[in-house]
Amino acid sequence: MKITFLIHNVYGIGGTIRTTLNLAGALADRHEVTVVSMLRHRARPRFEIDPRVTVVPLVDIRAEAADPLHRQPAEVFPAAEGRYKQYSRLTDRRAEEYLRDCDADVVIGTRPGINVYLSRFGSPRALRLAQEHLTHDTHNKKLRAQLARHYRALDAVVTTTEADATVYRAKMRLPGVRILAIPNGVPEPDVAPVDGTAKVIAAAGRLVRAKRFDLLIEAFSTVAAKHPDWHLRVYGTGADRERLQRLIDDQDLGGRATLMGVVSPIETAFTQASIVASASDAESFGMTIVEAMRCGLPVVATDCPLGPAEIIEDGLDGLLVPMNDEGALAAALLDLIADPANRRRMGEAALASARRFDPAALSLRYDELFTGLAATRRARAWQRGRAAWRARAGRALRGLRR
Repeated sequence: MKITFLIHNVYGIGGTIRTTLNLAGALADRHEVTVVSMLRHRARPRFEIDPRVTVVPLVDIRAEAADPLHRQPAEVFPAAEGRYKQYSRLTDRRAEEYLRDCDADVVIGTRPGINVYLSRFGSPRALRLAQEHLTHDTHNKKLRAQLARHYRALDAVVTTTEADATVYRAKMRLPGVRILAIPNGVPEPDVAPVDGTAKVIAAAGRLVRAKRFDLLIEAFSTVAAKHPDWHLRVYGTGADRERLQRLIDDQDLGGRATLMGVVSPIETAFTQASIVASASDAESFGMTIVEAMRCGLPVVATDCPLGPAEIIEDGLDGLLVPMNDEGALAAALLDLIADPANRRRMGEAALASARRFDPAALSLRYDELFTGLAATRRARAWQRGRAAWRARAGRALRGLRR
């Protein structure tokens, strides 16, 4: 079977890129896999890519920035999508040309605007799947309306959490479209599990306000006062870096709390810690949580929508604390610091629990999905047609009443 992924920019760094490449590599054990990158900005991808996976860039912005079409705003890519300004008439055209000639049996889009391309230009002969690496409620109202219209032409919408799949089923009526959750895959790292003796708390992610690294730094100030030999290391980059550095300086945590920049793979950094923390206000999944658990680390995470509670079993392989509660976050960290034996037990449980996110196992779930979608294609087309007929009849009846 030929499987094609459509991704924003495989040459960058991000959770969607990592999980797409993880899944592509696992599927390549049995299938012919291609990753199509809408954009390209550098010579080589930052992440390692399985040599069996073919990478096809559509618009190389290094060489084609002067193309007149690249200077014109996109007409198909939805303007309400967060990446809209990076798209153009040129990406519209290249996506249409590629999908028109694509002979893949399955095509999987990995962000909302790209899923619109798939709906508009993808061949109905292929199974067309929309992956949602954000969440339904993260999208603004205008974008949700556009997605509802375009997603009706697809075969499935795959979210990363069951909680988000439930929201899609309730709020976006998609007759004939299967809505289900399959979590992101995280492979077993090429590092030995930690022993829990390092006096380091680690955290990783984009340095943006929603990740609440400010809350974590403030909570760590309480930890540092009681355990001056412990350190906080925050990995990542982003627009909030300067503000977070000022907060570290204001809290007099210089040399104790450090913004480490980007490290890839992140597991090499996590193995130098004994606890990983996540203070986010929202997570579509929680890749860093799973990555930490796969290193044998317990994670202290805010119980935010939607991912952490589907990954962590509170008190067994990690700890969940209320959102925006600096005191609760600090208390959970202090509990793990004060009890090394429990910290090690939780780390061992995390290591065992995280095996369910192995990409090989999740790729089998995708195979089952492909088989099921192919077998139900006619029935789902009938459901879609019946719903469309009812909608037209309803509009006609309302017109007569007016």
